Amino acid sequence: MTAFATLDQVVARYPSEATILAADETTRLRDDARIEAALGDASAEIRSILFARYTEAELGRVSPASAEVLQLYCIDMALYRVALSFGRSNERVKERYEAAIARLTAIAIGKGALSIDGSGSGGGDGADGENGTGSPNEALVVGPDRILTRDRLRGW
Repeated sequence: MTAFATLDQVVARYPSEATILAADETTRLRDDARIEAALGDASAEIRSILFARYTEAELGRVSPASAEVLQLYCIDMALYRVALSFGRSNERVKERYEAAIARLTAIAIGKGALSIDGSGSGGGDGADGENGTGSPNEALVVGPDRILTRDRLRGW
């Protein structure tokens, strides 16, 4: 599976932190391979938290707005992992990591949500229960029309 964020997005959002936190000890150059590995690890951690509520297919169809949120969390979590691996953790990076974990956990238990593209049924006409109003983890019950209604029983 792909990561929720890319190296370019990390560098665009936090250019100095990415360089300082991921600087190689000997060359003093940014270690891009370690950042990309941390992005993969952070994405795996995000999925493991969100699998409590969403399926793998649903996470693959998150809307652009939800993808941006997951990107932010992934970047914060990856920078924390990079900082730990180089022994350069600081309080600000740790706070952002803990906030991302707390928000993801809240989403997983239902105190927030991600919007999923194509959730529900796809916008049918409602005749067979497919009216596009479903949301992730919502049970849709479809059954035949009622036989005994007030209109049909008039005159009995």
